[in-house]
Amino acid sequence: MFSLNSHLWIILHFAALSGLALYGLHRLWLLWHWRREKNRELCRQPAFQGLPPENWPFVTVQLPLYNERFVAERLLDAAASIQWPKDKLEIQVLDDSTDDTCQIAAERAAFWSNKGVAMQVLRRPHRAGYKAGALEAGRIIAKGEFIAVFDADFVPAPDFLLRTIPYFADEKTGMVQAKWGFLNGEHSWLTALQSLLLGPHFSIEHWTRSKRNLFFNFNGTAGIWRSRAIESAGGWQDDTVTEDLDLSYRAQLAGWSFRYLDNLIVPSELPVTLASFRSQQQRWAKGSIQTARKILPLLFRTKLPWAVKAEAAAHLLANVCWLLGALVTMTLYPTIIARSGIGPYQVIRLDAPLFLFTSGAIFLYFFHYRQLHIKEFPLSVLFILPVFAIGMAPSIALSVIKGFFRQGGMFDRTPKFGIKGRAKLPGLAFLYRQRALPYLFMNIALFTYSLLPILFAWHRNTWVAVPLLMVLPLGFLVMIYRDVRELTLEFIS
Repeated sequence: MFSLNSHLWIILHFAALSGLALYGLHRLWLLWHWRREKNRELCRQPAFQGLPPENWPFVTVQLPLYNERFVAERLLDAAASIQWPKDKLEIQVLDDSTDDTCQIAAERAAFWSNKGVAMQVLRRPHRAGYKAGALEAGRIIAKGEFIAVFDADFVPAPDFLLRTIPYFADEKTGMVQAKWGFLNGEHSWLTALQSLLLGPHFSIEHWTRSKRNLFFNFNGTAGIWRSRAIESAGGWQDDTVTEDLDLSYRAQLAGWSFRYLDNLIVPSELPVTLASFRSQQQRWAKGSIQTARKILPLLFRTKLPWAVKAEAAAHLLANVCWLLGALVTMTLYPTIIARSGIGPYQVIRLDAPLFLFTSGAIFLYFFHYRQLHIKEFPLSVLFILPVFAIGMAPSIALSVIKGFFRQGGMFDRTPKFGIKGRAKLPGLAFLYRQRALPYLFMNIALFTYSLLPILFAWHRNTWVAVPLLMVLPLGFLVMIYRDVRELTLEFIS
């Protein structure tokens, strides 16, 4: 007979698996609607319809910076090259840096100012509100009817405004988001994996949500806002660490519509270290949950169709899956022990299909995307995905929990190094190092713990379960290897 504690482990384990299964179904729903929408004729890009340049709107370009010595110059040069009447364009360099980025920004801004480009460096005596605070401080004094935002690691093309501003001919359009491209997707398996993770977010999720008039978000960069949309939504706010997601929902709740342009790609740089990628994902996960806490009560009180509300909730709460994945890992061993009396093969017949369905739905989602970009993603990267997700889940789950209980918090920037292709890290990269040692110890402990289900299956001669259970320690082993390698290289530097 099971004890009460045994029942609790089983309930928690299967509740987490069921939650992941629902997430997989949602991925398939997005994929199904995407396939329907992509076969329809694309709308032609609107034009200025002969409007003379002197009647074009005034545009502000905001470039938020914080300690970006490796990419600041590239960004300012790209922004200065944007094609738009000089008397209708201003560039705000929102520099909160504390290192030599200040000097780099000042020198390049002075250079372009001498060339007739209205580029101004704006510095604050503090970092209150972090990126949200910098954007809001710039917005208050911005002259532009429209405001474009580019993070430090992005390289906008000269025709960015020419291709986005025409969509604002519709007075209801509040924001236009471009697709992210990647300058260093082939740098390593880690950056290739990130390309595979981010690609469907734009080409499938954004595309589908935009076409079906569902809520979707400005991604913090490579987009342009109507200034009135930001103001009417309450401006940039810092009570979450994903100010872009928060403002996006507030603006759409205020009645503004968004457009996504899949054919307009703005190149960017992916994190090249596990520590920086983990930090980025933790901030996104924490911020999305903070935004869900803030926005969902407002959303549910609206008169929008229930299907729109449900999809928005699924969007905002998607990072809960990291917590569910960690729970599945942590509860697997006590669940197997608690159910050992019913026979190990019954466990396999019940658990394995549910697990395979959960992971299979998500695998199909990414596999379908890879088929469209087969040259960019080696098949091996696709098979690394579930292993990598298992290894990453516990560290990101901690941030999900923080998001449920805390507002705002430190904005941990993701360091970028101006890397293209397979180029190596610059010599001073260690100056932007991020915490890895605590996660190394945590993953060593989790690796050891994840061996227990394998030993149990081996002891009971349940050989068929061993390959499936091996995925868990393999995920943590990948994290350990990558962290040790990066810490070693950092020490040598």
